[in-house]
Amino acid sequence: MKDIISRPSKEADVEDLFWARAAPRHEEFAGLESRERASLVNVFDRAEVLDSTARLPRVRERLTINGRFLTQNLTGVQRYAREIVSAMDNLLQDERWSAPITAKIIVPSAGAHGLDLRAIRIQPTFGRVGGPTWTQCLLPILSRGVLLSLGNIGPVISSNQIICIHDLNTYLAPESYSHAFRYYYRTILPLLAKRAARVVTVSKFSARMLEEFKLCPPEKITIIPNGYEHVERWRPDRSTYASSLSGNRPFVFVLGSRALHKNVQILFEIARDLDALGLDILVAGASNRFFSPVEQSAAPNVRMLGFVTDDDLSALYQRAFCFAFPSLTEGFGLPALEAMALGCPVIASGCASLPEVCGKAALYADPKSPRAWLDQINRLRIDPDLAATLRADGRRQAACFSWRKSAQLYLNLIRSLFPQAAV
Repeated sequence: MKDIISRPSKEADVEDLFWARAAPRHEEFAGLESRERASLVNVFDRAEVLDSTARLPRVRERLTINGRFLTQNLTGVQRYAREIVSAMDNLLQDERWSAPITAKIIVPSAGAHGLDLRAIRIQPTFGRVGGPTWTQCLLPILSRGVLLSLGNIGPVISSNQIICIHDLNTYLAPESYSHAFRYYYRTILPLLAKRAARVVTVSKFSARMLEEFKLCPPEKITIIPNGYEHVERWRPDRSTYASSLSGNRPFVFVLGSRALHKNVQILFEIARDLDALGLDILVAGASNRFFSPVEQSAAPNVRMLGFVTDDDLSALYQRAFCFAFPSLTEGFGLPALEAMALGCPVIASGCASLPEVCGKAALYADPKSPRAWLDQINRLRIDPDLAATLRADGRRQAACFSWRKSAQLYLNLIRSLFPQAAV
């Protein structure tokens, strides 16, 4: 086996090499109730295995990154793209990683990129063309070599493309989206998945959905998860909540959205019960206009914060009694990872990708049972030792994820598409 790993033949199956090395190193997870809880931890071993087996081309090859995400509002998808590109840029400053690659990111003229890149060249386009027209018409003309699209959408015409499809929420939770949005995504995602050279997604759950809805076969899919290190740059001391929350009642923190699959309503239903337990509910992330007056006045202990900065998020995670994440479906569930990394106990839905992300470091509740959420929150309230355990376990679980390791997986995947990679 050592000979196979150190000197693979041209026909060697990289997946076999990965599992040959990775599986024995994670025997401690064998007793988990769900094997998927460890799957995203294991996937990072692939970065090491592929790096040790990759054959570097003798000439520099080109990588083009689709920079449209830099013109969009910051959600989990855009956060993923920004952090992956930044981590790749750091790696490409190391000659060991940059040897075969010349990289650039093409950005629409409206893109206030805000990224400090050194190895990856930023190329803005000129003119007023933007949106889907820019992606489908201008980007494929300007791109060279392998095209990397990190934000669900890329040019359909490009076949030498790696496309990251984060979730299939338009299939799983269609009621959360407008008819036009659903139609667009349900039309373009199958075309992209079929045309792309490789399809990346962020969890084993999302990979299974891609296969279940017949967008692409499993052998075409690579799982590259989110990381957590961006929270280390946040400064809670700069948040207005750093002082204003001191001395107030303990609170359950929620990242709110009017999208039905986010399921925030279930916490409004138990608001008065939580009030009786001495707990408030703080909802951040969505403007008050997205919630009806009835929802906002569900109980006197519900406080709608609206938009908050990253520094505010850090302060809220760190001061919260717990973070509640009642989503019906998630492609990954980055807020849960952020909360764990900052030492906030997490109560999450026991469905979709969340057991993969949180493992044994969170409590789980049925996303359709208000009583289940009330019971888990109360369980945490009456057991301080459980809360302390979740804080410590959460930090350890979050440390299993890394933007740098995910960027390594991307670079290995990119190198595998270069013409000389098989030589």
